[in-house]
Amino acid sequence: MLIKKNIALGKNKLFLFIILIFLFNFSASIKKNSLQGEFVEINVLDKVNSKKTNLKLKINEEIQFQNLIIKAKKCENSEFDDNPEVTAYLQVMDVTEKDRDKVFIFNGWTFSSSPTLRPFDHPVYDIWLIKCYN
Repeated sequence: MLIKKNIALGKNKLFLFIILIFLFNFSASIKKNSLQGEFVEINVLDKVNSKKTNLKLKINEEIQFQNLIIKAKKCENSEFDDNPEVTAYLQVMDVTEKDRDKVFIFNGWTFSSSPTLRPFDHPVYDIWLIKCYN
């Protein structure tokens, strides 16, 4: 009788342990998703006329700005509040580009704190990341 009681107690503890692990993983995924934004804010500088334009992009939607087609694939805020870092994965195409083998003039991650880490290199335009938000 005592053995059956211990086995039942052990099964209950195992069941409770599995539920706690599931809840911990679920809360961690919610926290991670809250760091990802639905919108990206970037600045585009036209180097010819020195005009700066602020653009807001929805994730996975293209926007055309003059000769550029800009698409934000992903945007994340850092989880550290003392030194926030915003990163975004951007794809930029130049519609005037005649060489169809070169699809993107920029395709990669960009960082708000150091835009020169992965620079957007274009003779007419400069792009830098401002923020990521929901």
